[in-house]
Amino acid sequence: MASRLLHRLRHALAGDGPEEEAAGPEAEQFPESSELEDDDAEGLSSRLSGTLSFTSAEEDEEDDEEEDEEAGPDPLPPGDGASGEDAERSPPPDGQRGSQLLARQLQDFWKKSRNTLVPQRLLFEVTSANVVKDPPSKYVLYTLAVMGPGPPDHQPAQISRRYSDFERLHRNLQRHFRGPMAAISFPRKRLRRNFTAETIARRSRAFEQFLGHLQAVPELRHAPDLQDFFVLPELRRAQSLTCTGLYREALALWANAWQLQAQLGNPSGPDRRLLTLAGLAVCHQELEDPGEARACCERALQLLGDKSPHPLLAPFLEAHVRLSWRLGLDKRHSEARLQALQEAGLTPTPPPSLKELLIKEVLD
Repeated sequence: MASRLLHRLRHALAGDGPEEEAAGPEAEQFPESSELEDDDAEGLSSRLSGTLSFTSAEEDEEDDEEEDEEAGPDPLPPGDGASGEDAERSPPPDGQRGSQLLARQLQDFWKKSRNTLVPQRLLFEVTSANVVKDPPSKYVLYTLAVMGPGPPDHQPAQISRRYSDFERLHRNLQRHFRGPMAAISFPRKRLRRNFTAETIARRSRAFEQFLGHLQAVPELRHAPDLQDFFVLPELRRAQSLTCTGLYREALALWANAWQLQAQLGNPSGPDRRLLTLAGLAVCHQELEDPGEARACCERALQLLGDKSPHPLLAPFLEAHVRLSWRLGLDKRHSEARLQALQEAGLTPTPPPSLKELLIKEVLD
């Protein structure tokens, strides 16, 4: 839309006639707003138009292509196949050159600002929606792929949530962020026809846009409630599977949770990332992959750094020493750090294992 506005501005400054403006209203139609009910669409458009971006990654690419086309081809040098009329065409007057320069500067500014207004933008896509019958209840489980900026992931992180999960997130955010949430709409509940293909499809698109709008607002992007919505159910399921010895299934969930946290960022501290690395290390170790388990320990020790002793520091050091010995790698630095903690009375001898702490950890 911005490229079309710039196109019209350039022609207006150049003094073009009204004939080229005839297509203006048709070309400036705002992208379709998605809501669960037809009568909500008007409200969604009026509240969000010009505030939050509806543009998908594909639409961004199309905008770039349109801008390149509107900028016009470079002038052909003499003898490069231009017709006589083109070759004899006089250079544009000073006023037209000035308007073209202004339009080009505005385009360049818009391109740059579009990439800096939202420093971290995630895309959400409902890849499947399944009706789950769990007597006496029945609900639709929506599976969303979470795709970060940059090249597409080989296997995007995924979450599976039902309508009540989205509704709880919306309600919690409204309670803590009343101002920013006033501009964001949410699909209403329905009393019937909740399981029709049309309703599921419309809700799927509404949920995609709802999460995209939350990510577009800096105040909401790092809200604890939003972080919990994405990560906490995955961590709980991974912890439960690890405690019951289903390490391969748990490993996939720990890896998915780690990918989600890397995409979302974690301004509240490293504790959940450390817990995720502990789960990954335990599962890799139980599945006879000591190299990957040691790599997880090293990553955790980097996150911990030289800060005051953390409850997981000694268990990670003990696991790193044991795995390094098993692989025939240098373990002296970790041994020295662990011994210093024990001599200072900051951890028992021997320290608890990662698996013990993982089982006892209460996720809230």
